[in-house]
Amino acid sequence: MIKETFNSKETFEFGFELGQKAASGEIYCLEGDLGVGKTVFTQGFAKGLGIDEPINSPTFTIVQEYHEGRIPLYHFDVYRIADVDEMDEIGYEEYFFSDGVCLIEWASLVEEIIPEEAIKISIKKDLEKGFDYRLIEVEGKVE
Repeated sequence: MIKETFNSKETFEFGFELGQKAASGEIYCLEGDLGVGKTVFTQGFAKGLGIDEPINSPTFTIVQEYHEGRIPLYHFDVYRIADVDEMDEIGYEEYFFSDGVCLIEWASLVEEIIPEEAIKISIKKDLEKGFDYRLIEVEGKVE
């Protein structure tokens, strides 16, 4: 699936759509350069799950848990992971194989532990199409 957005509101709304469709046990891998809109997308995704509390990138804590929505959201930012073994230390398997949904920013840094059925989302800029333009590609099964 390919989605083009032309401002942050549309990126948020697309995240919202996917969040509404998300199911327990799913893992979403989010890739994109710094400043491309991963957090805006994640905020929309969380809102689609029914989460109203503020969503920020958990860069320094690696994972943030949100339990107020229709299913729990485990939001990972693995940008600062130096070694995939650090994921063992935070007990990633308890999150990955839970009844919640995981959204992992910078997932390619820990790709060896990502289950094959994970949904991959890539967000890219194209300045020729405008400063706020984003190309969002989704690979994997989204209901």
